[in-house]
Amino acid sequence: MDEVLEYVTKAAAVTVGESTLAAQTIAFMQELTEVAGTLEKVALVIALPTSAMERYDESAEKLFGQLKKVVGRVEKIYAPVQDHEINQVIRQRLFSRIDHDGACEVIGDFMEYATRESILPAGTEPSEYRKRFESSYPFLPEVVDVLYHRWGSFPDFQRTRGVLRLLALITYSLKDKSVPYISMADFDLNDSEIRRELVKFAGPEYDSIIAADITDMDSGSKKIDLSLGGAYKGLKLGTRAVTTVFLYSFSGAAEKGATMGEIKRNATTTENPASVVAEAVEQLKRRLFYLQHQTGKYYFDTVHNLNRTLLIRMENIGDTEIVESERELLKNSISGVAMKVFVWSEKNTDIPDTTDLKLIILQERDDEFMKDTMNMRGSTPRVNRNTLFFLTPLESERTGFYNLLKRGIAYRLISDDKTLNLSNEQNKEIKAELKKIEGGLNEALRRYYRLLAIPGRDGFKEQDLGIPTYGEAKKIDELVYEKLRTASEVLERIVPLVIKERYLKDAKFVLTEQLYQSSARTPGEVRIVRREVWEDGISEGVAQGLFGLGELEGEEPVCRFFGKSTSVALSGSEVILRGDLCTTPGEVTDDRGSGYLTGTDKTDEGETCIGDGGIVLPIDPELTVSGNESVRKKIHLKFTLPKGKVSDIMGVMNLLQSKFDRLEIELLAEDGEISESDYDNKIEEAFRQLEIKLNKKSSGRY
Repeated sequence: MDEVLEYVTKAAAVTVGESTLAAQTIAFMQELTEVAGTLEKVALVIALPTSAMERYDESAEKLFGQLKKVVGRVEKIYAPVQDHEINQVIRQRLFSRIDHDGACEVIGDFMEYATRESILPAGTEPSEYRKRFESSYPFLPEVVDVLYHRWGSFPDFQRTRGVLRLLALITYSLKDKSVPYISMADFDLNDSEIRRELVKFAGPEYDSIIAADITDMDSGSKKIDLSLGGAYKGLKLGTRAVTTVFLYSFSGAAEKGATMGEIKRNATTTENPASVVAEAVEQLKRRLFYLQHQTGKYYFDTVHNLNRTLLIRMENIGDTEIVESERELLKNSISGVAMKVFVWSEKNTDIPDTTDLKLIILQERDDEFMKDTMNMRGSTPRVNRNTLFFLTPLESERTGFYNLLKRGIAYRLISDDKTLNLSNEQNKEIKAELKKIEGGLNEALRRYYRLLAIPGRDGFKEQDLGIPTYGEAKKIDELVYEKLRTASEVLERIVPLVIKERYLKDAKFVLTEQLYQSSARTPGEVRIVRREVWEDGISEGVAQGLFGLGELEGEEPVCRFFGKSTSVALSGSEVILRGDLCTTPGEVTDDRGSGYLTGTDKTDEGETCIGDGGIVLPIDPELTVSGNESVRKKIHLKFTLPKGKVSDIMGVMNLLQSKFDRLEIELLAEDGEISESDYDNKIEEAFRQLEIKLNKKSSGRY
């Protein structure tokens, strides 16, 4: 007897005397069960529903209770489908046949892949999982488990029929696709029938959630599909991962959510590493609005997560807040040690006309303001024009910098808002994100403010500070100073030989005050970090006998100091003058300058050595033994340096120099070009400043 409850419910509306047909039917059922219980070879089979959905209303619930009581005296309850039989029922109902040979091959491939990637369920032996897969094929075992046990625990979900209906829809949606097996990730939530069937039990509010986070073209999962790189773009791993999480998110009981292992097992494909799925999930956590993560499980909820809260806060951040935050970040990124720094000055009168080196940071590039500031201070012509440097943002970095800045402001607002009642997990997440953003902001700021304008003879020269090294802790003005110093745009020391060659080559004498003033006033001239640089350089040159120090008497220079130390005034009629104007008969002038070693000799191989008592000791290129450890007396390396790795090798150079007294370097630069003026002014000049004598083999001029 099938559909007895449905019949009795309808019969309740039929009056029979002072009773109803429903009451008469229940009385009949009692008599029938009693008689059937006394007869041999007679079985009475009655089908009653287990789902409340089929009980219609409150009156039907009462009738259902009466029927259960009537038949309960003699009943033996049988479930039509046992848990272990569900796989066979699914196969029998959905597929006309199963290719067992093909199934074995697919399962074997998956087991090999899953074992290699360590994605089998924890505590499950490979042989056990293989048996489960063989039973559930072409469905991954988790597909049937989740639908039958989790979704089947909903009061209004018919376990066997509901699972069959869903899997029939899934199988039909994949009929034109070639997939080796069917996992949770293969449920197409774009399919209206599949989606409607799921939303019917999950709740209508999930219709918009599915669209926002999973199926819409601008949803977070679609963006992740594209962000994982070209090698994984066609696999749609973002969508596959989030679809898996969605199906694991619902249950009529307390259990919900998917572990990372469950997501990997369902969302991955055997053509790619399962670790890419983990990367997709990490990105999904930052992009989706309704994806939750607690106690190691991922699930969907109708309450939006921090991403949604963050987006709302970011949308409501005004321009004033952004500007103030940027200004504060800039000020905290300045040391003010090497240079005087001026942030976002709006008037050229804010920039003093002194000989100090000055860095002017502009909010955006303004050529007119830069030119005007170079030439004037208010209505007065600027004198010390060679002391100004301008730092401006790189426009292509603006969007990324401001987005990160807004995220930082938004997270601080969320952290300070006590009305949000955030969970401990969310508070930890906010702290972690704020720490990450604060570190990232300093790097983003240096990537953004990086275009340096340097005064030159023919206008400004522009240099890009470049992308900062990861973990670089230097302040912005320190990075600028380092760039200027490395490019010989500012000098911490002037080599006396350079003074002689540059200023006394075609002149008998030069006023020292003129040298000092020229370095600060003439754009493109040698710049010094402080007045003492000129004083020390001149004093050293006089002591070495490279030139003399004296004063003008009338129009003629008079040498006062030569070959001995003296103080330098850099003022009045003080001059430096050629050495031949200072020497007396019988004196010998050493024009070699510094950088030459005395008491040295050369080996046959051209190696400079210093020996005891003037004896030349040859350098043994072979290894010698000191104690129990082998040591090298000489190192000869030849290598090609990859572009952008110059700074990385400096540590090695410093180590070698700390271990060896003599370090000889041969530098060959090819596949590029440099102008003669840059070579003379920047390459040779830098070596002269370092007091390094160049042994040029080939100029390579064209």
